[in-house]
Amino acid sequence: MPFLSLLPEIMYFCKLMNRFLTMDVFEKRVLVGMSGGIDSTATCLMLKEQGYEMVGLTMWVWGDEPVEARQLAENMGIEHYIADEREAFRKVIVQNFIDEYRQGRTPNPCVMCNPLFKFRILTEWADRLNCKYIATGHYTRLEERNDKIYIVAGDDDKKDQSYFLWRLGQDVLKRCIFPLGTFTKVQVREYLRDKGYTVKAEEGESMEVCFIKGDYRDFLREHSPEIDREVGPGWFVNSEGVKLGEHKGFPYYTIGQRKGLEIALGKPAYVLKINPQKNTVMLGDAEQLLTKYMLTEQENLVDEQEFFESRELTVRIRYRSKPIPCTVKRLEDGRLLVHFRTEASAIAPGQSAVFYIGKRVLGGSFIASQRGIGMYIEN
Repeated sequence: MPFLSLLPEIMYFCKLMNRFLTMDVFEKRVLVGMSGGIDSTATCLMLKEQGYEMVGLTMWVWGDEPVEARQLAENMGIEHYIADEREAFRKVIVQNFIDEYRQGRTPNPCVMCNPLFKFRILTEWADRLNCKYIATGHYTRLEERNDKIYIVAGDDDKKDQSYFLWRLGQDVLKRCIFPLGTFTKVQVREYLRDKGYTVKAEEGESMEVCFIKGDYRDFLREHSPEIDREVGPGWFVNSEGVKLGEHKGFPYYTIGQRKGLEIALGKPAYVLKINPQKNTVMLGDAEQLLTKYMLTEQENLVDEQEFFESRELTVRIRYRSKPIPCTVKRLEDGRLLVHFRTEASAIAPGQSAVFYIGKRVLGGSFIASQRGIGMYIEN
């Protein structure tokens, strides 16, 4: 029969069409990280306007079940899933947070969470659900140049979150969409009002650290009560090592801290250094926090040649700090020596040093212990 002779060609054509249609759907299918808050709501609405087929994923890492996100997805008609990552989050992110303070460092859990949890989980679920892209409500942008994807600071200086994303690799960034990068928070709230989400638009800001509601010291006492037993009280000392008074234990202090020291010296005092081995906290004047050099480690750089050769390089040493012009060279042990062109204050090991040219992120690294830095400084 003529029909049977054409069957192989027909089957091949059907397979080809199926592949084409599947690819077309895949090209516009995006997995959205949904918290149910202002930013993820606006992200979903914007992506819908741009013609994307959305799937929502909420990561349950702390607290009660995320009912708000599930309800939002239901109201929007979005396919929605919840990834219960509470146990793993406690073991990795929360434990790292505690361990860092116990080593006299100042952690930034968002910098750890983004590559190890948030974007890793989004990528894994995107593959599972046949989504080409992943989207979040971060206030940041992306820029492609020379076949590389760069994170770019968002247009809202007060909400810019580029600082937290420096550890993301190219394989993740090439799949990311950040719809809010060209908006300010005020504009996002107004956008939600225009779309009929008036109640949502008036909601407050989310917590800076999602698992801490109050003072981090109270959190340490609750989730690592052995600190008071194993570390205990120690001594405040000055730069000559003279004892000034007793403190509650070095994990409860950070470099640059002035408030909450509970010691009267007749003048403002700041935390200059923390020595976990001796359980001492060095206090001094604000001027003693100033430096023109810094050691960093464990860097992630987009383009090393541009990074080391640029004369326009700047660095942020904490979230929302002003970029400081600098140059960088690599030491023989692999660490980076950062030379500030103007003095920086309160270098806190454990925090991130994020490097920019203009608003474009060239990479970042962790601020290392500054012990022994004098041997690398050129007089």
